[in-house]
Amino acid sequence: MAADPVHGLTAGYALDALDEAEQRAYEQHLARCERCQAELAAFSSVAGALAFAAEPAAPPTALRERILETARAERPNVVPLRPRSRATRVAAFAAAVAAVAAIVGLVAWNVSLHDRLGREQTALALKGASGSVVVAANGRGTLTVTALRPAEPGKTYEAWVIRNGKATRAGLFRGGETSVVHLTKRVPHGAIVAVTVEPAGGSDQPTSQPIITSGQV
Repeated sequence: MAADPVHGLTAGYALDALDEAEQRAYEQHLARCERCQAELAAFSSVAGALAFAAEPAAPPTALRERILETARAERPNVVPLRPRSRATRVAAFAAAVAAVAAIVGLVAWNVSLHDRLGREQTALALKGASGSVVVAANGRGTLTVTALRPAEPGKTYEAWVIRNGKATRAGLFRGGETSVVHLTKRVPHGAIVAVTVEPAGGSDQPTSQPIITSGQV
């Protein structure tokens, strides 16, 4: 039997690179495919970790030498008892200004990058369990729950995106030491993420009170 081609859309979905039809088909498939849920969670957690693990980058050591070499190249040979011309002094000053501008530019870019990363993702604390929900600027969310007792036989944990009292199903998981759930629905401004215990296979609407809730986006 040929593999379902929808499986191959996982990376594109994680990168928000699918068109509307592909995204709709993949989300319908994702709701019942544990393999894709696991792969998608791995993609999301790695991407988030790479973004936030990066420390502010210091200018490379070689940059200082390149700046000094440039300044030396701009500086004329020194002739005893012969002062440099005004044009030469202006050129040397311009080279120094350019070098300082390069360093300032690197620092500004570095600060801007980390500030942008901070704005692009919002971390929401959980009530009722240890963990968090990380929501990207485009509404994609990843729920991480730790030390949650595995669901009983015939039961499953189901994640929901709730906004204005309306709950939309967003993923199933079993619980355990660490559960990473890439939510299948976007988390808009003003929404929360909640978890309930549901019959195996999940429910179209919550059948019990949430045992876990997040802060509001």
